[in-house]
Amino acid sequence: MQFPHLFSSVTINGMTLKNRAVMPPMGTGYGNPDSTVSDRLVAYLSQRAQGGTGLIITEVCAVNPRGKGFPNEIGIWSDAFIPGLARIPEALHHFGAKAALQLHHAGRETFEDAIGAIPEAPSAIPSVILGQPCEAMSLERIAQIVEAFASAAGRAKTAGFDAVELHGAHGYLLNQFLSPFSNQRDDKYGGSDENRARFVLEIIAAVRKKAGNDFPVWIRVSADELVRGGYDLSFMQKFAPLMVSAGVDAIHCSVGVYSTPGGLSIASMDTEPGFNLFRARALKDVVNVPVIGVGRINNPELADQAIARGDADLISFGRQHLTDPDFINKVRDGALDDIRWCTACNQGCIERLSFEMKSATCSFNPECGGEHKGQAPKAKPSRRVWVIGAGPAGLSAAMAASARGHKVEVFEKEEKPGGQLLSASQPPHKSAFKDWVIWSLRQLKKSSTPVHCQNLISKEKIKQHMPEAVILACGAYPVTLPIPGLDSGKVVDARDVLTGKVELKSPAVVLGAGYVGMETADYLLSKGIPVTVLEMQAFPPVGKLTAHGYWLHKRIKSAGGRLIFGAQVTGRH
Repeated sequence: MQFPHLFSSVTINGMTLKNRAVMPPMGTGYGNPDSTVSDRLVAYLSQRAQGGTGLIITEVCAVNPRGKGFPNEIGIWSDAFIPGLARIPEALHHFGAKAALQLHHAGRETFEDAIGAIPEAPSAIPSVILGQPCEAMSLERIAQIVEAFASAAGRAKTAGFDAVELHGAHGYLLNQFLSPFSNQRDDKYGGSDENRARFVLEIIAAVRKKAGNDFPVWIRVSADELVRGGYDLSFMQKFAPLMVSAGVDAIHCSVGVYSTPGGLSIASMDTEPGFNLFRARALKDVVNVPVIGVGRINNPELADQAIARGDADLISFGRQHLTDPDFINKVRDGALDDIRWCTACNQGCIERLSFEMKSATCSFNPECGGEHKGQAPKAKPSRRVWVIGAGPAGLSAAMAASARGHKVEVFEKEEKPGGQLLSASQPPHKSAFKDWVIWSLRQLKKSSTPVHCQNLISKEKIKQHMPEAVILACGAYPVTLPIPGLDSGKVVDARDVLTGKVELKSPAVVLGAGYVGMETADYLLSKGIPVTVLEMQAFPPVGKLTAHGYWLHKRIKSAGGRLIFGAQVTGRH
């Protein structure tokens, strides 16, 4: 076994897991509009269990309708939800995975349209991100929510779940009570560290009493909020033993809240893999229960070493499960070359859910979220298919057509396959995009699908060879504005700079502060070339609310790059 620590068993309060790989909670938006469990959600989770993961924790499940974070979040606030929820553990157990339900209340991190009421929180302080007004919870309401968590745990046990996880991280309600950043109460639930901890400890005790001593209960925490005025790791080290004494059987160690700079709760490709493991180790040093480590981890070697060192007892692989649901089985079998790696781009998953209010998917796995539709049928009869263009669209189309049994050939006019991913992979922290191209070419080679580069297709060639189907995936060209002087020899395309066709020295001016412009500036600055970025809009098209956007702005500023907004280019002198 290549990764013996990752594939050793572990027991949490009588629940034995076949390995130490965890699929942590990730919001998908796959629930039904009435907050019941959908076929889509069951099929999606079942596919991940089939992929070999030992423990799967569902996405957020609201203990009260006022605690939903988004409109179709699944719920557990009444017994009517039990039959639907029971479908999840039944499906996961079929593949030998254990199922935990994450119990959740969003507090102020939601909006009125999602819950049909004003959000509630420890204090009437709006969410920094949403800006939604909220109202402070009364003592009576606090008691009701404590009971709601306890009742929800009882229902989860009745529904056949193996465990429950309390969501005490990322700025949601439990986290809000813990933090002076969001809790400014002056009663027994605010003021001192002891008072701010009271709500969470009451919930843990109530859940333990309702679920019984032999039912695994743990909590996900942000070990450090990393916001001005919030709590830090030293607070959580003092608080962790209190949670264990109150009844938790494990601690799931995350980090940050949604207003933490750089979006570290769901860290982007700009962040070092395993960056949060030292915090898991800090909590493990003060408690005697298992600690689950998480934080941009998709490398099995990193995970195995972390367990061996004692940084954590289990490792959460989050978005990697979206990109490749068979990831753990492939790791177990040593088929590392077959793994489709997560790039941590955040575009298809969390940003799609958070900013577009659409159900999550994956930029590199087109089947994510579509598992309920079943496998595409085999082609009858098999056809000769030509794919024109070996960019991401063409390579994906070729893999899909080949998987259905068609005889596929790919044609690319450029010297190398990959299309715009070749340039997109060149800026700092984006090499994983090139890894996807390498992976897809390996898959096509395994299926004996040739990729012909430097091969321009004409209608004469098509008529001569008569393929039975042609898929056009030849990409697009950027639209250029009619700026005087744009056709001079000093003006070059960003893609040519990024792929090395044009070598710049210094200084450079980049026209446009969208992602292409910002990433090109980041690339040039990393080479020591001074850069000024000119943008016609008054505000940056790439905002700082996305994790990648935040780090782009930070790196460009730190490297001395200039961003000038409201600047219209009228010509060249």
